[in-house]
Amino acid sequence: MVLGPGGSGVSAVAAAGATQRPRTPRDSRQRSGTPIAGAEPHTLLITVDRWSPVPDWARVYRQPGEPVAVSKSLHLLTLDRLDLTERTWSSFVDVLAHTVSHSKAMLPGVGTLAAIDAAELTSLPGIDDFLLLRRIRDEATSGQWQRIIVDCSGCGDPMQFLRGGSVLSQALNRFWPRHRRLAMAAERPVIAQLTAAVDAIDRDCLDIAELFADPHAVAVHLVLAADDRTRRLSEQYLAGADLMGLPLASVQVNAGVGSESPTELVELVRAQLDTADACGSVPVELVGRSADTIDRMARLRKLAVTLPAPHGMPRGSAAARIEAMVDEDAADDTAGTTDTARAEPGGPAYRLSWPQRLPDPDSLALGRSGDDLLVTISGFRHPVRLPSVLRRCTVVDADWDGERLSIGFVPDPAVWPQR
Repeated sequence: MVLGPGGSGVSAVAAAGATQRPRTPRDSRQRSGTPIAGAEPHTLLITVDRWSPVPDWARVYRQPGEPVAVSKSLHLLTLDRLDLTERTWSSFVDVLAHTVSHSKAMLPGVGTLAAIDAAELTSLPGIDDFLLLRRIRDEATSGQWQRIIVDCSGCGDPMQFLRGGSVLSQALNRFWPRHRRLAMAAERPVIAQLTAAVDAIDRDCLDIAELFADPHAVAVHLVLAADDRTRRLSEQYLAGADLMGLPLASVQVNAGVGSESPTELVELVRAQLDTADACGSVPVELVGRSADTIDRMARLRKLAVTLPAPHGMPRGSAAARIEAMVDEDAADDTAGTTDTARAEPGGPAYRLSWPQRLPDPDSLALGRSGDDLLVTISGFRHPVRLPSVLRRCTVVDADWDGERLSIGFVPDPAVWPQR
């Protein structure tokens, strides 16, 4: 996943990284060292920007939704939000229409939704991001590609884009909780098809959120331009990546955009990444300025951009740990926790913590919605899914020591088992 502030050259860095052929795995060669027939590595470059310059650089026609061969080892897939929304909405409306025609008692608004034609839509708030992410997930799990590079330019705020699955799942379960969906399906079998469709969307949302936080499968690369705006935004992006648990694998400082000294920005970002947490170091690479105008893939290849592979180390909220503040008599309640400590009288029974940057500590805000902890940092809010042991607890305090965000929980007497 290649992302960054608008105008930082995200598309150029993503395309340049895609031109560098990945190393062939050892198991794709015979013992004699001769490549096995058909083991040619394949890279899929995905762009979600309908005005992306990549098709022009690659000298190929735009075919939204269909991979187009750029070279023997590189294909390009251009995704169109409107096209995905229309096709998915048409399928969902068929389910709604079937439910309306076979049920006298209906959920409010279902008939109205079923009457909306796909051609009337321009976008569905939050859902179009989810549909793009789901298509990317489907390509990633198809087994067809050895490597997939996603150019996240053209999607506004890339952090908002990547959290689309989590936000949609939260909204679905807020407006129509799963236990109510299942109960209604049991009472009215005609609604079972509708609830199954909603459940499938919810499962896809959770699957997408887990995939993009998986450090063994995904590597996130942050592209920063050598200008004042990016200098001011760099720590905000790093804090957002911590909060979302994104497996940040590299920071690419693009010397081809901006007029400031790129080496100074490299040193600044390295200092921001130099924290005493257990996430490990993140390389900061300098992408040189091209001597020629970028108008073809051959010139991008000369930039020799290297995008490191997934490193397997969870970061940020994905590296969260639970500390049980209990005594020996309550040891049975600590199943699934990673550490224990002595409880203070009247203090929290559990503490959830993870490495987190806070550019503006005063902007930190916490909330709760079902099984999610809503964390707001510098105006960016993200739902963090709570471990099972904390879903029956309430938040009592929060603390930040300059490196880790720590949140205290106490059992909720209304749902906690009584001894």
